[in-house]
Amino acid sequence: MTDTYQTLICPACGKAMEKVFLEDQGFIVDVCLDGCGGIWFDNRELKEVDEKDDNILELTEAYKGKTFSKVDKSDTRECPLCHKKMVKNCVSAKQEISIDECYTCGGKFLDYNELEQMRAQYDTEAERIEDIKEIAKDSVKMELILESILRKDKF
Repeated sequence: MTDTYQTLICPACGKAMEKVFLEDQGFIVDVCLDGCGGIWFDNRELKEVDEKDDNILELTEAYKGKTFSKVDKSDTRECPLCHKKMVKNCVSAKQEISIDECYTCGGKFLDYNELEQMRAQYDTEAERIEDIKEIAKDSVKMELILESILRKDKF
């Protein structure tokens, strides 16, 4: 995918974002290099860089030597493309990392270092899948327990 729009304004700190071309993936991401360090991914781009072995050299180079301002991650943010409110969603099986997602255009905004945190959670895709399976098992067990409790309350 390629950007067809002008400079985006960072949804976290309000600074102009810069375009960084990720050569291996063949697309541009918008990065807040003069503000908070956040990254904007257009629809479906994040899945191309979320694994530990995905090459993000250009992004790493863009961050080199920079310091970034702190932002309040709990703030509700507006999509820099369609200007709708974004929603916070967990992007890791471990439920440790929340990002901002736009349900209108499908874009995703990650605060500084969230991409690296996401990529560092698992060494392999097989580990991530195994963790998801365990979480799913625990969820099913919890549902069965809750159903049992609710049935007892009815009698």
